[in-house]
Amino acid sequence: MSRTGNPSKREKILDVAEELFALHGFDGVTLRQIASGAKVDVALASYHFGKKLDLFQAVFDRRAAPLNNARREALHQCQAKAGKRGPSVEQIIEAFLRPLELAQETGDPGWRNYLALIAYINNSPYWGPRMMSKLFDGLVQEFIEALRTALPGAEDEDLYWCYNNLSGALTLTLAQTGRIDKLSGGRCTSDDFEAAYDHMIPFVAAGFRKVCKKAAR
Repeated sequence: MSRTGNPSKREKILDVAEELFALHGFDGVTLRQIASGAKVDVALASYHFGKKLDLFQAVFDRRAAPLNNARREALHQCQAKAGKRGPSVEQIIEAFLRPLELAQETGDPGWRNYLALIAYINNSPYWGPRMMSKLFDGLVQEFIEALRTALPGAEDEDLYWCYNNLSGALTLTLAQTGRIDKLSGGRCTSDDFEAAYDHMIPFVAAGFRKVCKKAAR
């Protein structure tokens, strides 16, 4: 049975759940806490979403499509501008990362919560394989294919290991743990997303080139 009702209350439940799941993970949050934060009855939250697991999935699904669309569009734009020669490794990595920065800098705290939730899920041996693949693997494969073109002769295993390292660095950035703030004595801050991606793009591109052992554009 499809669930209908007041969309503003439904969105409020999603917003509160998104923030709490990002902060405390799946096991650290109850449906009652979410309902309380959204100022609705638990019965209404259950009516809209069913069990806590269903709500967790709904939160994760909600922003995936616009995020994927923004990254895919950025990739297609850099490919179109590059013409027959194709984009460089840096340009491909930038297309993969910059839409995340733009989302984080919108002023909408929901995007920061959502991307922190992605970091939590991506770093979990339980949730990662259950939730990431369906929503994001197709897009990742498009970027891998673009990198394969920019790094002719690269072995597939090298491309995937390099992507794994990129994903790890990105996960730490999305999580905003504040560790770099302490390590750097405040010189770097985990919420300085522009600086984070400005450093990550050339760092990751150099790693791809080194590991793939081929001169690239």
